[in-house]
Amino acid sequence: MKKIREGRGVRSVEAGSHLLEVLAERVEPQRLRDLSKAAGMAPAKAHAYLTSLRKLGLVEQDAETMRYRIGPGALELGIVRMRTVDPIELAENAAGELSRTTGLSVALVVWGSYGPTVIRVREGPDQIHTNSRAGTVYSITGTASGRALAAFLPQAMVRKAIAEEKSESDATGRVGNGLLPNEEEIATIRRLGYATVMPPPVPGVNALSAPVFDHTGQIQLAMTLIGAAAVLDNSPTSRFLPPLLRAAGAISRDLGYNGPESPIPQADETVRA
Repeated sequence: MKKIREGRGVRSVEAGSHLLEVLAERVEPQRLRDLSKAAGMAPAKAHAYLTSLRKLGLVEQDAETMRYRIGPGALELGIVRMRTVDPIELAENAAGELSRTTGLSVALVVWGSYGPTVIRVREGPDQIHTNSRAGTVYSITGTASGRALAAFLPQAMVRKAIAEEKSESDATGRVGNGLLPNEEEIATIRRLGYATVMPPPVPGVNALSAPVFDHTGQIQLAMTLIGAAAVLDNSPTSRFLPPLLRAAGAISRDLGYNGPESPIPQADETVRA
């Protein structure tokens, strides 16, 4: 997606939106003095903005406690946003940019009827041969994409799918060891916000995969970097992890996700696979 050059904005609108952001970050209704302090503005100035925001329905004030909270107008805007945004389009645009900046291939993988299913692939300059194209079904346990999805999906559903995967023949084209990651491994993937797999299903080809969430906190897809092992370091200190996590996090935020962001892994953190 092409970036639109930002022109000069209206400061009053930006200040009012900042108050909305502060309110959105807090679960409980806020007093004027606490809200103005958090927004970094004088109470009188904050009150003037809040009065306008109330008229627009973006903010409401409790008649008894006089505390402020997000109003129904904000909900209406959010609903319109959810109805009009296409998560696949967002992810595809981000995948193209990520492939361009890293020089690696990027696959978008969703949980389909037969397990982790590739829906888009942006090829990197090296054009490594992985047999990954739209419609390819990945192993749940033997690929980074499969593990990223499995870690954040309901575990009962994942275990059933793995049992079915183990019973199928190699004719499905899946590659994997058929082993369910244990609870410690799943917890590690959830904590670090990405998955990889060792040894890789295709010798000489590494992958790193990060989840994308929607406004309900449900995983929608996995964004996966794929590249030659000589180039794509899949260790916790890989230079490719920050751009991957930033890209997946940006899509999640665009989809309304407001949960915790994935941290940049530290040197002593590992994802066992």
